[in-house]
Amino acid sequence: MAKFISPKIKMKSGARLAAVQANYMIAFGQLPVDVVIEDFVQGRVGRVAIDNQTSENDETFVELGPIDTTYFEQLVRGVQSRKENLEKSLNLYLHGEWAYEKMNGTMQALLLCAVYELTTNYDVDTKVLIQEYVDLAYAFFNKNEPKMVNALLDQIAHAVREK
Repeated sequence: MAKFISPKIKMKSGARLAAVQANYMIAFGQLPVDVVIEDFVQGRVGRVAIDNQTSENDETFVELGPIDTTYFEQLVRGVQSRKENLEKSLNLYLHGEWAYEKMNGTMQALLLCAVYELTTNYDVDTKVLIQEYVDLAYAFFNKNEPKMVNALLDQIAHAVREK
């Protein structure tokens, strides 16, 4: 039996996914923050995803539900305004094969959003936030990355939040 998830929670989850995508576009497409935000808010980008339920050879796209645009914009602007500090914080925890600089752009964007929320959004329970970003990691990766995200965010949460 599927759990009931309110539309409000789905819209916040969608905002997190869109924020990861937007921060990736800003960093690696070298696009202006305002343009990227406007493109997402207007639905010009970020409205479809590849359906993971289909066969590997057949890429089927599914339309994503509406996002909380206010929350999305807060996440993107928050990450961009604190990006240098967030990267420094991440570098304290990441070493060797998991060094921040060695990670692909999607993982970097995901971790920036996650650490930003862990350090600024105390209205959301720590375990909920970590699970949201682990779920996002599974949306983009299928190997060890989601496990690393879980362990890393748990470690950071212990350092920055009281349990």
